[in-house]
Amino acid sequence: MNTKLGGIFSLVFFVLSSIAILWGFFWIWSTEKRLKRFFLGKKAKDLEDTILALEDEIKKLNKARENVEKEIGVMNLKLKRCIRGIETVRFNPFPDQGSNQSFAIGMLNGDNDGVVISSLYSRERMSIFAKPVKGGRSEYELTAEEKEALRKAEVK
Repeated sequence: MNTKLGGIFSLVFFVLSSIAILWGFFWIWSTEKRLKRFFLGKKAKDLEDTILALEDEIKKLNKARENVEKEIGVMNLKLKRCIRGIETVRFNPFPDQGSNQSFAIGMLNGDNDGVVISSLYSRERMSIFAKPVKGGRSEYELTAEEKEALRKAEVK
């Protein structure tokens, strides 16, 4: 009985070992197939070169992004100093003569600094005035029309 039992164990061991070996071969075969499909004819060195090239490109892109961010900051500072608000108000300073030939022009940047230019027109003469503006205010007295032009030209 011992020999029968030993023979059965040997047979079971042989069958299980054969199944394990077949399964191992199948696993190796399927892994090789997946790796061949992954590399598609490329060698490992080619793949490493590709990864290194991509890493270099990412570094270049990050450097370019930083440069663009700096340039945008500089452009925003310059834009703040440019005239961004402009408005014209026409009016008649002398009700007994002419029409709306006089005007006031307000020109302001992002800090509400700039100038207000006004012109008074009459049949005998024409006068032009320019008054500097800082922070939306002028150190010179402004007419109602000049104040209106500045109010409308304010950058919000």
